[in-house]
Amino acid sequence: MVAGHRTDSRLLERVAEIYAWLESQISRSSGLAGGCRACGDCCDFDAFDHRLFITPPELIYLAENLGPETIKPMTAGRCPYNVDGKCGVYEHRFAGCRIFHCKGNADFQSELSESVLARLKSTCTEFQIPYCYLDLRTALNTFAGF
Repeated sequence: MVAGHRTDSRLLERVAEIYAWLESQISRSSGLAGGCRACGDCCDFDAFDHRLFITPPELIYLAENLGPETIKPMTAGRCPYNVDGKCGVYEHRFAGCRIFHCKGNADFQSELSESVLARLKSTCTEFQIPYCYLDLRTALNTFAGF
């Protein structure tokens, strides 16, 4: 349940399908994808000089799978789910976290991002969820504690 509303289980299944498709694309193109070293560097957005953007279905998926209390505010430039250099929500992490690898091919990552965003936008339309593309800090700080 998110924000007092019962979430359609089909929405959660759809996001899981999108993530499974994404993982298959990354695994088939491991040379272009780069490969994660699990170093946690990319979770420090300020130090790495980048931002992570997410969509409502991804945030709903995280909250529904791990509980609404898992939506933590982001007070610093580091992802609040990175604890001691490890992702605390790895199985349910956002699409951008799955796509971006420090040593990955930027064109491959960009194309994959566009494909995933099209699928997530379509999911929003199908489930009548307003589509928006928010940076992680804004999304978490807006919905933390709802």
